[in-house]
Amino acid sequence: MTKTIKTDTLINKIIEGIEEVKGQNTTIIDLRNIENAVAKYFIIADGSSNTQVNAIADSIKKTVSKSLKQRPWHTEGEDNSEWILMDYVDVVAHIMQKPIRDYYNLEELWGDAKVMQLKTNN
Repeated sequence: MTKTIKTDTLINKIIEGIEEVKGQNTTIIDLRNIENAVAKYFIIADGSSNTQVNAIADSIKKTVSKSLKQRPWHTEGEDNSEWILMDYVDVVAHIMQKPIRDYYNLEELWGDAKVMQLKTNN
């Protein structure tokens, strides 16, 4: 029997992983009311270098794995660490370098979704 993890708990643990290594500009995009969306939520954060982007992704993996015993279903972008995508099925984390994030502007791309910018203490 597979343990079901609540989406809110997963979101909180991903955000905890981002904040652990000082990820910046964390945003949650609620895609639940978007027809044919690939997930329920996107979480987007940026780092100042490929080293920091990689550290944020590692922190998310460790935090989620340790507390929820869950690993990403799929991960992309770890080779160059400009944009790492971590797919936890209901929640997809996008960790990007700021210029890449500005260029692709996922918040605008999913403009019909509810977007929430988180306040951080970094």
